[in-house]
Amino acid sequence: MSWLYLILGGFLEIGWSYYLNESQGFTKLFPSVMAIVLIAFSFMLLEKAMKELGIGVSYAVFTGIGTAGIALIGMVFLGESISIGKIFFLSLLLVGMVGLKMSETGKEGSEQ
Repeated sequence: MSWLYLILGGFLEIGWSYYLNESQGFTKLFPSVMAIVLIAFSFMLLEKAMKELGIGVSYAVFTGIGTAGIALIGMVFLGESISIGKIFFLSLLLVGMVGLKMSETGKEGSEQ
């Protein structure tokens, strides 16, 4: 269940990043409210995931999903530039998240 919380929290991070941009410095009400609500829920889910998965992997995956997701949305839907370098480094980010998970040893969350 912790992985589900983590992935869902990462997707909510994509949402709040988008709405934070759309709020134009918290001058637009609806995007501002959406950003704040999604921030709260995404961090609540991150906290739930960290209880079992630990802070290192949880935060890396959480921010990785958010970073990759919002970068892809920017390139595909918001007119940001697309380059081989961006695609390469987003792929590297994904490999790093998978590598962190695969390099774990022992029982998850045993350091608590």
